[in-house]
Amino acid sequence: MFSVSRLCGSSSARFLPQLANLTPKTVNHLAPLRSYANLICKKPQPLWRNSTKAFQRGSGTVTFRLASDSTQKGRKSVGYWLVACSGMVFVAVVLGGVTRLTESGLSMVTWKLLGEKMPRTQQEWEEEFAKYQQYPEFKIKNRDITLSEFKFIWHMEYGHRQWGRFIGAAFLIPAAYFWARGRFTPGMKKRVLAFGTLIGAQGLMGWYMVKSGLEDRFNGESDVPRVSQYRLASHLGLAFILYTLFISSAFEHLLPAETIKVSSAAVLKASRKFRMLAHTTKGMVFLTAISGAFVAGLDAGLVYNSFPKMADKWVPDDIFAFTPKLVNFTENPTTVQFDHRILGTSTLALITSLWWLSRRRILPRRAYLATSALLAVGYLQVALGITTLLTYVPVPVAASHQSGSLLLLSTAVWLTHELKKLPK
Repeated sequence: MFSVSRLCGSSSARFLPQLANLTPKTVNHLAPLRSYANLICKKPQPLWRNSTKAFQRGSGTVTFRLASDSTQKGRKSVGYWLVACSGMVFVAVVLGGVTRLTESGLSMVTWKLLGEKMPRTQQEWEEEFAKYQQYPEFKIKNRDITLSEFKFIWHMEYGHRQWGRFIGAAFLIPAAYFWARGRFTPGMKKRVLAFGTLIGAQGLMGWYMVKSGLEDRFNGESDVPRVSQYRLASHLGLAFILYTLFISSAFEHLLPAETIKVSSAAVLKASRKFRMLAHTTKGMVFLTAISGAFVAGLDAGLVYNSFPKMADKWVPDDIFAFTPKLVNFTENPTTVQFDHRILGTSTLALITSLWWLSRRRILPRRAYLATSALLAVGYLQVALGITTLLTYVPVPVAASHQSGSLLLLSTAVWLTHELKKLPK
């Protein structure tokens, strides 16, 4: 006979032997009995509540499955949002590169948080053009520019700025929705706050960079009005950091890292060393990209347009022409280009070594694919860089080279993501 006392109490351990032998049919018979038992226990509960609990217990698999599916859908929706944000940052970097290559960045001499008003009438365009004529770029370099030519560079800078503001809106509105719906884990909430801070800092750094090109510090006729290469590198560096955080978080939501079984401690140690090398390579990709910002800021791609030598020499004579010598690394176009070459070839050597080692290491399945992708993109990026140099920095090729740096960083981030769950 089934004992009523067994149905009383809150400890689930008492029911384990009985629950192990239950079938859907016996559960259906048990539900009324459970409700009746609750009436004579110390903590009586309404029949409807206990019947509901019995139904949920009898169909617990379906309940838990629905909850799991809902959580999974929420996680994927956050992941897709992160992918969209990272894609928008990618486009922003490309637009910024084209704006720099077309020398459009100094065409807008004011900055407003919510955006500048676009001129509509001929009079408004002439007023905007008159503002531009008060600054060094027009006085020293573009004195012969026409109004139609000014409109082109103004629209380039305007599009870049508006895209940045669009990124802010596309991030903030969904972030507020997901936060309110409880879609973020505590760790993800910290990342979201970091994302918002970086987006704001990126916009402020952009204007701080532009201001450096509007300052009255270009005195000679041979001076070329341009933004500070230090601020340009900071602006690009913030964009790369923001992009890296977005894409790595997207991988965590949409492409969880795989685990592997390693039977030998020596094999596991070798895999961990491989992971360390992968992180080093990712750091080198980032550093090489930042050095490229100094190349762009100083127009260093227009000196020594030969490869692999520089004017028939491996090390040019004017590499330490500036004093003190330390400033050559950030202010001498020759040294900046030389450093970028060294960093680029060193990074490619690391990528090649990483791919060769991956054939001899036990790694997660997708890590092999990520390593091969990193190798392919690495050689493509170097080829684009050499082509950019030899062809005197044409806009399409140079923009492709800058885009390639982000693509290379993406594959490096993917590889390190796949190596996250190596056994302890």
